[in-house]
Amino acid sequence: MSQPRFQDHRQHIIDIYEAALGAVDPYDSVRQALVRAAERPGTGTPQSGGRLWLVAAGKAAIPMARAAADQLGDRLHQGIIVTKSSATVPADLAERYPELALHLAAHPVSDASSVAATEAVAAMLQGTSADDVVLCLISGGCSALLTRPLLTLPAWQQLNRALLASGCSIHSFNRIRQHLDEVKGGGLLRWAAPAAVRTLILSDVIGDDLSIIGSGPTVPPAATPAEADALLRQYDIYAQLAPATADRIQALLTSAPVDSPFPPYDNELVANLTLAAQAARERASQLGFTARFLTGRLDGDADQLGRFAAALAVDAPANEALILGGEATVQVRGQGRGGRNQELALAAAPLLDGGPPLALAALATDGEDRITGVAGAIATHLTANQAATIGLDITATLADNDSYAFWQALNASGEPLAGGLVERDPTGTNVNDLLIILRYEN
Repeated sequence: MSQPRFQDHRQHIIDIYEAALGAVDPYDSVRQALVRAAERPGTGTPQSGGRLWLVAAGKAAIPMARAAADQLGDRLHQGIIVTKSSATVPADLAERYPELALHLAAHPVSDASSVAATEAVAAMLQGTSADDVVLCLISGGCSALLTRPLLTLPAWQQLNRALLASGCSIHSFNRIRQHLDEVKGGGLLRWAAPAAVRTLILSDVIGDDLSIIGSGPTVPPAATPAEADALLRQYDIYAQLAPATADRIQALLTSAPVDSPFPPYDNELVANLTLAAQAARERASQLGFTARFLTGRLDGDADQLGRFAAALAVDAPANEALILGGEATVQVRGQGRGGRNQELALAAAPLLDGGPPLALAALATDGEDRITGVAGAIATHLTANQAATIGLDITATLADNDSYAFWQALNASGEPLAGGLVERDPTGTNVNDLLIILRYEN
């Protein structure tokens, strides 16, 4: 096999990215899990005379629900799908799956549509009996899409915006939300009672903590109310809220917890970042690289991770592909637009300048790096020089969190080897972010 050429770096990255996405296809992941379950009598099966209900919530809810409906056939009694308003909806969804009601809701900050969708789920589950089973299909984005907050909606939105801008990890974010929202931290289990609940989960969380994915609607809370309060203080969130909202939150976190019992339940992880990264590594090997999967636990500030990734890239041997995964955070300081992956790639660019030929891509597996239609960005050893040529200031751009405008301008500059945005429709899946580093021969 001939050695990979830097001139082909964008196609190499797209090929590797698409291979990763294929390995965590939500339809296939759910179908395979249900096939396995069918081989184990009694797993997720209603009692005689019982009914099978479905709740699918998250960015991957539509393909997950389609897989379940196709596999279960007329055994499925009724279901609800809750997904992002920007999701691609199959034209024949309502006709082909009349038993499934679709609700489109807001993400990343809940709005009235999110609350309405959740109320529809709660109303449906009031009809369950002890002989029934509720099949839940949970994927990333569920925390915003499925919500019954214990605050007013404006106060809930204010809290979520403050947390999003704080740079806190998704683990901290969801540990807080679990104690301030009725559906989270096992709340969906209580709604489904007395029916048994079986949940299939697509992980978008580093480490695959099931209590954090989607804020754990079918998993007991990951933290105590006191720990949630400590996190709010750690990120100075109370000071950013209206006094009445801060008081209400503190009252909720010091009140007696709900102690109603959970019905029988079972949770199964069906796809995660590790599967995607392994497929990415295999595809990179097929393209002629010596490929390694280093870690799926990248976590921290996007600027710092960008500099770390650049150091890895510059030190990599020729013809090596490094695959990493995780999820960066961004502390919003400026007024610009961008996403964590665009910012990570931009922070890496100055350290790649003048080095060996290489490409570094930071990509969201859901295809949306905070901006619909943009999965992330590619930085190369030519990015910083091309930016200077067309008058772009990387330091100022990072300070204003305006990475999207930077990469747009670079795309428009007519130098394809200098990197740029990776445009992609929403993928329908979501298992964190991928970092792909390709080092070429000098």
